Amino acid sequence: MSFSGDVRTQIAGIIPGPAHCRLAELAVLLALSASFTWTPEAGFRLEISADKGAAGRKCFTLLRKQINIDSRLRSMVQEQSDSFQCGIQGADAQEELEKLAAVLGYEDRTRPFGQKGARIPGALLERECCRRAFLRAAFLCVGSMSDPEKEYHLEFACTEGDTAEQIREVLNGYGMGAKVIRRKKYHVVYLKDSEEIAQVLGLIGAHVSLMELENRRIMKEVRNSVNRRVNCETANISKTVNAAQNQIRDIQFLEREGRLRELPEGLRKIAELRLEYPEVSMSELGRMCSPPISKSGVSHRLRKLSEHAQRLQGGY
Repeated sequence: MSFSGDVRTQIAGIIPGPAHCRLAELAVLLALSASFTWTPEAGFRLEISADKGAAGRKCFTLLRKQINIDSRLRSMVQEQSDSFQCGIQGADAQEELEKLAAVLGYEDRTRPFGQKGARIPGALLERECCRRAFLRAAFLCVGSMSDPEKEYHLEFACTEGDTAEQIREVLNGYGMGAKVIRRKKYHVVYLKDSEEIAQVLGLIGAHVSLMELENRRIMKEVRNSVNRRVNCETANISKTVNAAQNQIRDIQFLEREGRLRELPEGLRKIAELRLEYPEVSMSELGRMCSPPISKSGVSHRLRKLSEHAQRLQGGY
């Protein structure tokens, strides 16, 4: 199962206790995966059709808890491995559907309530717990997340711009930096910051996935830190080797020209040590001297040797 699938599995089973949270979540599920219409001839009709079965099943579960729908009502339910459909209409259901429309803030029958992408009434999102329920239902319907092993990316792909803007507003109300882009026919709300993605997983109740994200993030940070350190050490080693090769070349030139024996004892000694130990650092060369000298002292002497060699090579 994908990382997004794991998240959906965790949040699909979360049924809010307070009625106001159930209504907030139900409103999102209906707006993103249902059609709730009214006509003078047939009255209210509710049709749930979700591409992802978890959203449809949860929507029906919340309806049963919220408006006491039972098997006696005229309903049609079809469930397959990847889809869920439920239709509710008829005289027995009208009173309950009327109440549902009223509490969700859709008293105006001139426009369809269940038109996918409808903006959720602000009154349903006044409580912080309801905003969490809103995000949980939105992720269940239109959310997805990349495997954090590859990249940090969480998004909500909405067919309507109003829905995307409302999701962005709710996310940014928690101090996030969610942005909206247009991708073909979708308005996509996205986050790329790992801290913000972790915050979203915590808000919607996907705590197992949150821990998995944190574990993978720690592993990536450790690997990146190790790689940076290895690269730094490799660069330092290369720098040391190149410098030692240049120093040895200059010392060997002085030796061939018979000038090495003419130099002061301190320079001769450091030259002999460098020829004998070409791989060690200047700090180690300094500790080999008798008496020991500092790294800067070694650097000064080696620089003097190079200057002598360069003067001879330049003929002055």
